[in-house]
Amino acid sequence: MKHVSRWVLRLGVFFLTLNLYSVTTNPLEILKEHSMQITMIGTGYVGLVTGACFAEMGHHVICLDIDKDKVANLQKGIIPIYEPGLTEMVDRNVKAKRLSFTTSYIEALKECKVCFIAVPTPSGEDGSCDTSYVKTVAEKIARNMHQSLIIVNKSTVPVGMAKEVKSIVKEILKERKILLDFDVVSNPEFLKEGSAINDCMKPDRVAIGANKPAAIETMKHVYSPFMLNRERLLIMDITSAELTKYAANAMLATRISFMNELSQICKKVGANINEVRKGIGSDTRIGHSFLYAGIGYGGSCFPKDIRALQFLSRKLGHDPLLLNAVDEINNRQKKVLGQSISNYFSERGGLKGRTIALWGLSFKPDTDDMREAPSLSLIEDLIEKGATLRLFDPVAMKNAKKMIQDHPQIIWCEDEFDAANGADAIALLTEWKQFRLLDFPPIIEGMKGSAFFDGRNQYRPQEMKENGFDYIGIGIPDQIT
Repeated sequence: MKHVSRWVLRLGVFFLTLNLYSVTTNPLEILKEHSMQITMIGTGYVGLVTGACFAEMGHHVICLDIDKDKVANLQKGIIPIYEPGLTEMVDRNVKAKRLSFTTSYIEALKECKVCFIAVPTPSGEDGSCDTSYVKTVAEKIARNMHQSLIIVNKSTVPVGMAKEVKSIVKEILKERKILLDFDVVSNPEFLKEGSAINDCMKPDRVAIGANKPAAIETMKHVYSPFMLNRERLLIMDITSAELTKYAANAMLATRISFMNELSQICKKVGANINEVRKGIGSDTRIGHSFLYAGIGYGGSCFPKDIRALQFLSRKLGHDPLLLNAVDEINNRQKKVLGQSISNYFSERGGLKGRTIALWGLSFKPDTDDMREAPSLSLIEDLIEKGATLRLFDPVAMKNAKKMIQDHPQIIWCEDEFDAANGADAIALLTEWKQFRLLDFPPIIEGMKGSAFFDGRNQYRPQEMKENGFDYIGIGIPDQIT
């Protein structure tokens, strides 16, 4: 009996210890104990989303921006961009004191271990990448750092930028006559607007370009909360990491332009690009992603990165034939829907005086980003041809009004039904979810005409014809009564 009691006691202690262990070794609690002080310079799509996600995983993050109004709004919980789930995440982590905002480099770098640069790198007129913001930030960091630091290029920058940043910091530290240990790392972002939080929290891969083992270990620690399910870190040299971002976007843009080129062939021979897409996408070597024909890509990444890679190629004496074609096809594709609208009405008295409803203005759904949106090209084209436009977007109206000048032929509408009211035609430009399942008979009853131009091939042609529409898509046979 004594032996039995002793074993019962031991088992009790074992299970009590196991229970305590399970309570105190929650992965997030462990990470909290080993959280790192991180500074994120720039509060755009990349900086704000990445900073919020780092805070969500337990790190302490200070986001710095030189725009005082922007920072003041962030401190009040007013988010400058639309990204699903971002407002709630920022609010949650600000309340938990893991996320804060400042305009002061002194405050941001005071206890910082890792400093990310996430500022814009816009295109120059020649396609080159404007790195002036990155260089300015590098100078500011160098003048305000007071301890060893890992500086991380998160912005999309041309090959060689890490060396430039390192040179800038080294020169200014020399000027300040202080000796501080630092290193520069490349860590390109792979976030998609509209799903940026998910992309950050559950990344396909995290590319780290670094040369020193200490910097690599630090970056592993920064990203360790994101690696609990499986290892996603790709460690490579800095130059390869810098080129990886451009290569990835160029490949995706190439797939889009290829399908858009194919859609034009389909239209001429009477094939259906949707069926062709299924046929080639079923090949495991090709896959289904980024095989949707449409009205061209836009946004802040694909156009800019294609141009930057073209510029780099030419600078190195290499003629980028494929990249040139990808860019040319995309520019041409942005005119396809306008041409379809013009052709349709040319047989019905012309476009002048017609009213066209445009559903969706942002370059893709789940974002308010209007940069290089295909809608801008179409609006300019239709106005020039004398059409009146009734515009609506669920989220991007504010940004659209900044980019589209007031014009007597433009009417801003309350919703998709208001936009369609009295219109001769509807053109779908952005495939927002709220446009998917609509009761079309009442919509067509309120229209003057019956044309529907589907720039995203979102609807079933035969069903739209049955609803009374003349339906014209991209790379599919027209359904005209």
